[in-house]
Amino acid sequence: MGILAKPLGWLLSLLYGIVGSYGISIVIITIIVKMILYPFYKKQIMSTAGMTSIQPKIQEIQRKYANDKETMNAKLAELYKEENFNPMGGCLPMIVQMFIIMALFGLVRNPMLYLSDDSMYFAIHESFLWIKDLSQPDLWILPIAAGIATFFSFWMNQQSGLNPQAGSNMMTNIMKYFFPIMIVWLARSYPSALAIYWFMSQFIQIFFNLRFNALRKALKNKNKPAKKKKK
Repeated sequence: MGILAKPLGWLLSLLYGIVGSYGISIVIITIIVKMILYPFYKKQIMSTAGMTSIQPKIQEIQRKYANDKETMNAKLAELYKEENFNPMGGCLPMIVQMFIIMALFGLVRNPMLYLSDDSMYFAIHESFLWIKDLSQPDLWILPIAAGIATFFSFWMNQQSGLNPQAGSNMMTNIMKYFFPIMIVWLARSYPSALAIYWFMSQFIQIFFNLRFNALRKALKNKNKPAKKKKK
């Protein structure tokens, strides 16, 4: 985590030297990170959409060779090659996102461990908007905002239509409500700077989801068989 947190700490110090505000620097670094991650998010979404488009063929092979695992795996491999689909295509983006988020978490929660600029030791205690000290938790406004943004981001993924059973899956519905509540609870315990990062991250993700849903619909329409014209 420190390998990534150090460069992010350098970037945070650089941004602070330019804008002169720790809170605004957190907002900007969140935007930069989300923009860097956008291609990975897109790759993950397109990989998932590709999986959805060939799902009927996969299910047919699984039913046909249910008692012959070796042949089933061979047929699935042939299908993936034929469709130019990589079943592991969505894993790398998730791994990259996980490491960057962990690094940001460590940086914002314990900035003095990763910041080389001594002036930043005082910057982390600056006020921002209604928050008197960004190194201290904000008990209500930010946590609630972060929870709401998380809920809508999760809800938009659920409504994307990629998983037809998502709406009826009990665990998915539980997570839709439990995870935002957990975010509210965590945001009331961690420094306000971290809550700002999470709120901004989920707020931007909402617009990403709007874009990705449009891409999904376009891909779905592209994969639909053309209707035969009546003579």
